[in-house]
Amino acid sequence: MNSATLALDPRTQARRDISTISLIGLAHGTSHFFHMLLPPLFPAFIGEFGLSYSQLGLLVTTFFVISGIGQATAGFVVDRIGARPVLFAALGCFVLASLAAGLAGGFGGLMLAAALAGLGNSPFHPVDFTILNKRVSQPRLGHAFSVHGITGNLGWALAPVFSIGISQATGNWRFAYVGTALVALTVLALLVWQRQAIDDREGSWAHAKPAPGARPEHPMAFLKLPSVWLCFSFFFWTTAALSAIQSFASPALQAMYGLPVSLTAYVVTGYMLCGAAGMVVGGFLVARVERLERSIAFAMALAACLLLLTASGWLPPLAAAAVAALAGFGTGLAGPSRDMLIKRAAPPGATGRVYGTVYSGLDVGFALAAPVFGALLDGGHPAAIFAGSALALFLGVGSAGLVGIGLVRRRQQALA
Repeated sequence: MNSATLALDPRTQARRDISTISLIGLAHGTSHFFHMLLPPLFPAFIGEFGLSYSQLGLLVTTFFVISGIGQATAGFVVDRIGARPVLFAALGCFVLASLAAGLAGGFGGLMLAAALAGLGNSPFHPVDFTILNKRVSQPRLGHAFSVHGITGNLGWALAPVFSIGISQATGNWRFAYVGTALVALTVLALLVWQRQAIDDREGSWAHAKPAPGARPEHPMAFLKLPSVWLCFSFFFWTTAALSAIQSFASPALQAMYGLPVSLTAYVVTGYMLCGAAGMVVGGFLVARVERLERSIAFAMALAACLLLLTASGWLPPLAAAAVAALAGFGTGLAGPSRDMLIKRAAPPGATGRVYGTVYSGLDVGFALAAPVFGALLDGGHPAAIFAGSALALFLGVGSAGLVGIGLVRRRQQALA
C-alpha cells in the first residue's frame, strides 16, 4: 500500500471504504437493472410489433453475446486508461439503449437497444472489481464483494417492477424507457459528482506490483494461466445453473408439483432474496477463511443438494417450492469467496483483464444454457431443470477446487 493510504486514520479509511463500496454497489445494481431493459415488456412488443418468441429470444442472446465479447475486451481498456472513465461511458450507453428502445419502430430498433445495453453492460465487472480492489481496505474487501453481489440481485428484482409499473400507469410502454433513461442519467450524474470516491488511480491496497527489474510481460500473457480459464469455467457452470432457475423454475415446479403459476412465479424472487442473504453471511466468511475454495465447495454443494431434492419429486408441493428458493442461499454464500479467489488468482497489474475474461463466462453461460434447459422442458423433462442445475453447480465446485490447488502450489513455489 502507498504512503497516502498508510496516513489515513481508521475513521477516515472507514468513510472512504463505505463511500466507494456504496457507489460501486449502485453502479453494479444499475448494470443488472439494464439486463432487464427489454424482457419485462416482451408482451407489449408482441402486441405492438407482432414479434415471435424466437425473435424475442434473439434480443436476449444479442445482449449477452455483445456483453461477453465486450467484457473480455473491456478488461484491457480498464488496465490501460483506468476504470472510472470506462464506467461513465458504460452508463452513457445505457441512456442510448433506453432511447433506442423507446423510439423503436420494430424488431430492428429493439435489436439496436439490446446491442447498446449489452455494450454498456460489458465493462462493469472489470471496472467494479478494479476500483474495489484498489480503494477498499483489506478488512472490508469481503464485505465489498458481498454488497456488490447483493446490489446486482436487487437490480434484477427492481427492473420488472419499474418498467411494468410505468407502462401500466401511463398506458404506454414507451414511457417506461423515459424512466430507464432517467435512471441511468441520475446514476451517472451522482458518480460524476462523487468521482473522487471511485478514482482507481488512488490507493493500492490489493495490487501487488511486479518486482523491481522484472521483465514486463506481454499483455496477453495472463491467458496462459490455467487459473484464469478455470475461473472462467467456474462462472460458466454457476451461471448455467442460475439461468435454468431464473428462466424455468416456475414452469418446472408447475409441471412437477401442480403448483399454480401465481405461486411458482415467486420462487425465483425467493431464490434471489435467499442469495442476497447468503452474500451477507459470505462477506463475513471471507475474512475468516484462508482456503476459499473449501467455503465455495461447501456452499455450492449445499445448494446442489437442495436442487436435487427438488428434482426428486418426493417433497410436498409447497415444500418443493421453498427448498428450491432456499438453494439460493448456498450460491449467495459462495459469491464473496468466489470474487476473492479470482483476485488472488490475478497476476500483478492484470486485474481488469482477468476479471473481464473470467466474468465473460457469465455471459456465455446465460447465452448457451437457456436454450439447452428450454429444450429439456419442451421435451417433457421438468425435473431435469433442477437436476441439471445441481450438476452444473457440482462442476463449478470442481473448477473452484482446481483454482485453489493452483494457488497453494504457487504459494509453495514462492516460499521455496
